[in-house]
This record gives sequence, C-alpha cells and structure tokens, in this order.
Amino acid sequence: MADQTPPPAWVPQACTLPTAERPFRLAEFDALFARAIGPGERVNDRHLRLLLSGGPDAASDVSDLAARESECCSFFTFTVAADGPGRVRLDIEVPVAHIDVLDAVAERATAVGGAR
Repeated sequence: MADQTPPPAWVPQACTLPTAERPFRLAEFDALFARAIGPGERVNDRHLRLLLSGGPDAASDVSDLAARESECCSFFTFTVAADGPGRVRLDIEVPVAHIDVLDAVAERATAVGGAR
C-alpha cells in the first residue's frame, strides 16, 4: 500500500527530488534543525537565518546538505558561514513566489529544535 501522507508544506510542487527520497531529506533537515541555537531569525519575508551548533566539520556538512537541496529546489539560496567556534550560520533565502515555503521551513525549524 502506498504512503498517503502528504508532503510537508515546505516541499513545493517544483521540487525534483524523487518522492521516495523526500523522507530521508526531511530527516536530514530535522537533524540540522535540532542543532539550532535558539529560534531562527527572520531577517525579512524572504530571508531566514539559523545559528547551529556543531563540531569542526559542521560548516562543510551544512554546505553539503544545502548544495544537495539546491539541486532539487533551485529557488533556494543558501549561505553557510562559520560564526565562531562550534557555530555555523545558515542563511536561507527565497524569491517572493516561495515565501510560503520559507514560512514552513521556519515553522519546522522552530518545532524541531529552535524553540529552546
């Protein structure tokens, strides 16, 4: 029997990631969001900033996930930068047409880990 669970709100119709791979990608993002240091900062309607904890490879791990996500959802712009020892800043930006997707990402990030 096929899974009838609808995709998360932040998985837009434009996503080219095969449906079977989406739960794994969602789990990767949940693991990333669980490393959030506080709630995300909404810089503006089109821009979300997350501060994440991590070890020495954290920035490269976040960059890898961001690059893979950009391959299937090319409207995302991700910027990853070290933000001090053991901290990574992840900026996520979208065009106006995808603000609703960014809203859903922000809600998911807060629900999974940013509410601390």
